[in-house]
Amino acid sequence: MSDPLFEFLLRQGDNTLVLGHRISEWCGVAPAVEEDIALANTALDLIGQTQMWLGLAAEIEGAGRSSDDLAFHRDVWDFRNLLLVEQPNGDFGHTIMRQFLFDAFQVPHLTALQNASDDRIAGIAAKSLKEAQYHLERSRETVIALGDGTEESNSRMQAALDRLWPYAGEMFLRDSVDDAMHESGIAADPVSLRATWDDTVQTTLGEAMLTIPASDFAQQGGKSGKRHSEHLGHLLATMQFLPRSYPDARW
Repeated sequence: MSDPLFEFLLRQGDNTLVLGHRISEWCGVAPAVEEDIALANTALDLIGQTQMWLGLAAEIEGAGRSSDDLAFHRDVWDFRNLLLVEQPNGDFGHTIMRQFLFDAFQVPHLTALQNASDDRIAGIAAKSLKEAQYHLERSRETVIALGDGTEESNSRMQAALDRLWPYAGEMFLRDSVDDAMHESGIAADPVSLRATWDDTVQTTLGEAMLTIPASDFAQQGGKSGKRHSEHLGHLLATMQFLPRSYPDARW
């Protein structure tokens, strides 16, 4: 395995890159103009965070690669994002539910990272946290509005929750990279973040009149790079087409 710090930084950057691209797919086709703009802004926030995480990863690696190289010139098996963020948009309810489940994790995760022993990581976390807090506020309110809305919107949100719930648990699974980051004082043990996430999720879904699935089964393999869904390959084929086809292209 490569340097645990490099692996950890890839996880941060790949999560925001893949989710940012997923959300950008709504640009021009969202159900309302306000949502179109809001989703585009969220995607831009996440891509901006990606530049910082992958930029630092490239610096740590010391192989002469840039953040663009890491984003556009790695293959599926080199990505370290959570399986949750690569899942297809589905309908608007699926997109919002996926965003909420991730946001509810990202806020306590970044909050802890502000105290990282590495000042560079602490700085990126502090900048990203402000955006993540807004993302959580918005996704939480939207989940409640749709869940506690009409019979149709409630059923769609419940279907989204049932579909995405098995992917949420991967956020709290610990491996050797997490252990190394915790021991070095960089990141919190992901297991320790579960209680905060549970509180946010249970409170929100209760207000949204949604039922949390009974099973706590967790799909896994994304953040270790051992297994991704077929959806990531299709996403990368679209996202990476231009820089791979025209490697010397400049805006």
